[in-house]
Amino acid sequence: MQYGRHPHQGWFNQWSAEDARQVARAREVMQLDAIWQRSAASLSGGQAQRAWLGMILAQNTDLILLDEPTSALDIGHQAEVMEAVHQIAAAGRTVLIVIHDLGVAARYCDELIALADGRVQAIGPARQVMTKALVDRLYDTDVDILPAPGDGAPVIVPRRRTRALQQPTLREHPETEGMQ
Repeated sequence: MQYGRHPHQGWFNQWSAEDARQVARAREVMQLDAIWQRSAASLSGGQAQRAWLGMILAQNTDLILLDEPTSALDIGHQAEVMEAVHQIAAAGRTVLIVIHDLGVAARYCDELIALADGRVQAIGPARQVMTKALVDRLYDTDVDILPAPGDGAPVIVPRRRTRALQQPTLREHPETEGMQ
């Protein structure tokens, strides 16, 4: 996580008390005490993402850009990482996330910008932007959007396609002639 302070250092400005303070704060915010002494290779996906976020926090920038911070994480680690990101934003930082998981975006993001073909398709509060019409159009699909119990966050549920798959019969395959 100390690497997050690298942009603040130079030839004559080495590790400082401010660097130590920022790293300690990021370590606390990201709840990294239990894994602090472990090697990066031994961390789970969620732990590694939290460590990366800690490094980003230690940089102490006003704007944080994240690209798919929950990709390849199980649902528990997704929630852990997004809760941490939400806390970062609540503390006054601007966080811009590129994310394809619509359910996660709808639950944790304050504002959404929906893009398709390089153009803005919708922009605004997450719970207003996340509509059936928008999702169906953007992803050429058919979904239901339900309110989550408790907080009403949009839950996106894809509908099964009603087109029946036709199963070929044995008689339709010449190589199976005489096998009936």
